[in-house]
Amino acid sequence: MTDVEKRIEEMGIALPDSPQPIANYVPAVQTGNLLFVAGLGPAAREDGTTPNGKVGKDLTLDEGYEAARLVGINLLARLKSTLGDLDRVERIVKLLSMVNCTPEFNQQPQVANGCSDLLVEVFGEKGRHARSAWECRLYPMTFLSRSRWWWKYGTRMWLARVFYISSTLECRI
Repeated sequence: MTDVEKRIEEMGIALPDSPQPIANYVPAVQTGNLLFVAGLGPAAREDGTTPNGKVGKDLTLDEGYEAARLVGINLLARLKSTLGDLDRVERIVKLLSMVNCTPEFNQQPQVANGCSDLLVEVFGEKGRHARSAWECRLYPMTFLSRSRWWWKYGTRMWLARVFYISSTLECRI
């Protein structure tokens, strides 16, 4: 078990299996030491349910934050299945968060903090990233939020993801 995986376990988080793509795309693409990870929805809660609906109508700000954190858990699972070793993440570069919310809801950054906070808890300073957050009124399959990330790796809410990784191991994409 890697250092990052130990930290995740100490936090009481069990990573699920990496979700499979829901359409015609690949889960992740590596170019050089950058890893681009496709968008994901939230992982299931311990009771097997997942958050659904619009923040500001069906869900509160706190429930939106929880959903963003659950998206982060799915992203960690995707990273682990792609890289094999979460300790290879050298830096989270960028997070793009699109929150499914009502037109009146204007706290998308606070919702996105659910994922951002998780990344900092898991990766420490390596988890601090640039970020954009905005609203999106319609999502496929009624996801609350999606996410994409950019990670630099070395050793639903849509969160855009790019990772910088070490070149010592090949990715399993």
